[in-house]
Amino acid sequence: MRVIIIEDEQLTAKKLVGLLNELMPDAVVMGVLQSVSESIEWFNNNLMPDLVFMDIHLADNLSFSIFDSVKITCPIIFTTAYDEYALKAFEVNSIDYLLKPVSRASLQRALDKLKRFSGFYQPQENADLIKKVADTILRGTTSYKTSLLVSVRDKLIPVKVSNIAYIYLEDKNAIAVQYDGTKSRIGGLLDDLMKQLDPAMFYRANRQFIVSKAAVTDITTWFGNRVVVNLCVSVPERIIVSRTNVQELKKWLTE
Repeated sequence: MRVIIIEDEQLTAKKLVGLLNELMPDAVVMGVLQSVSESIEWFNNNLMPDLVFMDIHLADNLSFSIFDSVKITCPIIFTTAYDEYALKAFEVNSIDYLLKPVSRASLQRALDKLKRFSGFYQPQENADLIKKVADTILRGTTSYKTSLLVSVRDKLIPVKVSNIAYIYLEDKNAIAVQYDGTKSRIGGLLDDLMKQLDPAMFYRANRQFIVSKAAVTDITTWFGNRVVVNLCVSVPERIIVSRTNVQELKKWLTE
């Protein structure tokens, strides 16, 4: 379950996160937002969470003003030191109204109430699931190139991307290398080419190389916790992936 906490008191937010970890182990706190403006920006740029904990008195305004700018469709549990806003809280998607300091027992009751709303409570097995769904949707709606134009003497010839093993940078020119060893110059930068290629098929290994998943035979360890990507065709130099990108590479190879 993906959770957002809207709370401007750091100690209160920290305590709430600790209680959530105890009472709802599958909860993933996506962020702690401290103001109305920060909350509006977050909801405008992210997927709707499964649950929101919302303080009422924030640094820049009452949290109710958030609803004037964004539509929050998930359940909300209000947390506040004041009880005069209870009626207004239930005019939105509130399922409970907890007075501070939030106790373990009161939070447990609120979470039990949440579980009774079976249409709302749909815990995520892992945080990567959301990204995978989004990537799948994007792949279904984004049109990637099936062929690229390469320069051969005075002609431009289309080459199917499925025939390309890798693309590398040589003297500021992008060179496409096919499985049969044919090399051809492509116009454009590697950054621009990656936007045209399906990321499920091609990976930007480093500043010099884009590799096709179908061409990868294995990866081997290298100095400094880096790895070398080995292809089924010859390459002009080792394709080294930095330590910070190794996990991303492994994930790409297994998807």
